[in-house]
Amino acid sequence: MAIIVPPNKLAADGMVGVSQLADGFCSSTRKVIMNRGCFDDTRGAVLVKGLAAKEPSALGLDSYYKQYYLCLAAAAATIKWIEAEKGVIVVNHSLLVTFNGSFDHMNIDATSVQNLEIIEPMHSSLLGTNSKKRSLFHMLKTTRTIGGTRLLRANLLQPLKDIETINTRLNCLDELMSNEQLFFGLSQALRKFPKETDRVLCHFCFKPKRVTNEVLASDNGRRNQIMISSIILLKTALDALPLLSQVLKEAKSCLLGNVYKSICENEKYTSIRNRIGEVIDEDVLHTRVPFVARTQQCFALKAGVDGLLDMARRSFCDTSEAIYDLANKYREDFRLPNLKIPFNNRKGFYFSIPQKDIQGKLPSKFIQVMKHGNNVHCSSLELASLNARNKSAAKECWLRTALCLEALMDAIREDVSVLTILSEVLCLLDMMVNSFAHTISTKPVGRYTRPNFTCDGPLAIDSGRHPILESINNDLIPNGIFLSEASNMAIVMGPNMSGKSTYLQQVCLTVILAQIGCYIPARFATLRVVDRIFTRMGTMDSLESNSSTFMTEMKETAFIMQNVSPRSLIVMDELGRATSSSDGFAVAWSCCEQLLALKAYSIFATHMENLSELATMYPNVKILHFDVDVRNNRMDFKFLLKDGLRHVPHYGLMLAGVAGLPSSVVETAKRITSRIKEKEMKRMEVNYRQYQDIQLTYQVAQRLMCLKFSDQDEDSLRDALQDLKESYLSGRHKDN
Repeated sequence: MAIIVPPNKLAADGMVGVSQLADGFCSSTRKVIMNRGCFDDTRGAVLVKGLAAKEPSALGLDSYYKQYYLCLAAAAATIKWIEAEKGVIVVNHSLLVTFNGSFDHMNIDATSVQNLEIIEPMHSSLLGTNSKKRSLFHMLKTTRTIGGTRLLRANLLQPLKDIETINTRLNCLDELMSNEQLFFGLSQALRKFPKETDRVLCHFCFKPKRVTNEVLASDNGRRNQIMISSIILLKTALDALPLLSQVLKEAKSCLLGNVYKSICENEKYTSIRNRIGEVIDEDVLHTRVPFVARTQQCFALKAGVDGLLDMARRSFCDTSEAIYDLANKYREDFRLPNLKIPFNNRKGFYFSIPQKDIQGKLPSKFIQVMKHGNNVHCSSLELASLNARNKSAAKECWLRTALCLEALMDAIREDVSVLTILSEVLCLLDMMVNSFAHTISTKPVGRYTRPNFTCDGPLAIDSGRHPILESINNDLIPNGIFLSEASNMAIVMGPNMSGKSTYLQQVCLTVILAQIGCYIPARFATLRVVDRIFTRMGTMDSLESNSSTFMTEMKETAFIMQNVSPRSLIVMDELGRATSSSDGFAVAWSCCEQLLALKAYSIFATHMENLSELATMYPNVKILHFDVDVRNNRMDFKFLLKDGLRHVPHYGLMLAGVAGLPSSVVETAKRITSRIKEKEMKRMEVNYRQYQDIQLTYQVAQRLMCLKFSDQDEDSLRDALQDLKESYLSGRHKDN
């Protein structure tokens, strides 16, 4: 891995440059400095047009040109470095080019990725290697290809925002879940494709700047082995296409139908397969065993393709046979029945004799004797001579094979764009079938349901469950959420260990699952598309940046306030508790007021019961609490979320007593907190009376906004409006 940067260290306007950021955050990564002239966005646009597998018009490059000029400049420098550093040329129309940014995908900052345990579980080093604690990525990582795993990770870090694309994936999942024959058929068909299919295609996208006999001879057999492996793996993938075509032929969903049209009906794949069949022997299989791989390089091509190659093969076979005959002769002459003749790339052939078979000293014919475990490794002058002749014949085979393979690869490169599309399709199918559909199918029926999406509707989840914890424990208590424009903030209260932090994480993970096009663990859900997720969770110092716990909290909160948008989802856990109680309460209150002024949806978990007074002043605040039973000075956690505020007296002091704090200290603390609470309750009662009329009016407005998004018939709406009118008038009458 390398980071390419321009030579100047300081950016314009006194801002810290990319080079310094690379030094600070990626100090262990290799840094390459290239001239500023290499970062040319105009040249980058030309290169992207030439290298893109799809038509440039389909990329919308003209409209993206001004918006993504930095990306194009970086692309120009990257391609220049690849050609200079690796000595290869990128083949035209061989790369899949897309412009992915925050405009098309949900944005999740690095802190939130860590807090929500999207990729890695928190504190994994403390949990040990055998822990069941997992991340969302680990839970879904049942993909079978390297590219499918990479695509899954990319989707979790940048979920989709386009409702049409999300619904296309969900429609595909609907068909897979309702058609078992299609699901299992696709699963079996995808098993036929090599895991490295997308990585192998890189060898067809790049070619050496100059291919000559000298270059090939000095390159030894390594390049041959890579070329043969790539072609064989490609042949294996193309051989699996007919089965995939047969399974997809009856598919009805748009996504699977498009895959069938773009892959299964494309005759270019058959043409490439025929080209390979004309040169490569049908019996050749992919292998990593040294001697088998070496022999494979010599015999991968069909006989008659190249006359000089056939002669070199004959010499290779003769010397190989002579080596095995020599081994048989030594077994009989020296009475060594267990003598073996292994091979490795460094030494070639050598003798391996068990220590127990050697009586006294080895005969003088054996040289280079070396003990290796319970065996003795050695050679002889005859074997060394045969080894040299065998190696020379193998090199000649490699040279002639390489020339033929390069010609074959150049022929395949003419249609390399269809191979890029094949790689993309296989990665997508792997994620949809082996990850999403597999995860859903392993759960009881009805546990995972399809989410619905609206442009400006509510965030409503009924009986939702934590996806990661559910994969470990099936006995979770389900909890829901309802946020709308009329009620866009929920304040969640409850004692320590009642489930607040888990609930906040659960809501965010459910939204992410829905927006990557997967079913969610809930009874029902309708969601408004979220463009950014912000989290403020956990409390710890940051020694690297010389920040205390409170300073870290404030930095994270400042980032949220500066970047929040009307369609964001903000989750805050315990803001302000790392400083004095008065300052912490003031910061928490003011942050809530700032968020209430926006259309963003916010969930705020806190121990500060004073924050519940927000609901008396701001009708768009909803107070929730986690149910707890208190019996004999002990708390029984129900982990069930309920509406309204429930005061659990002295729950902090109960936990303090359990932890071993002296009873006299606990009793004194109870008397002090009782006096403080009495004054607070009187003030809250005054506030409630003062804002009661406004609350009643706003509740009517909330109901009207909910009816706005309702799909009920006209008569039902009339009845609902009449009931709303009567309840409003009766409420006013009671107040008077």
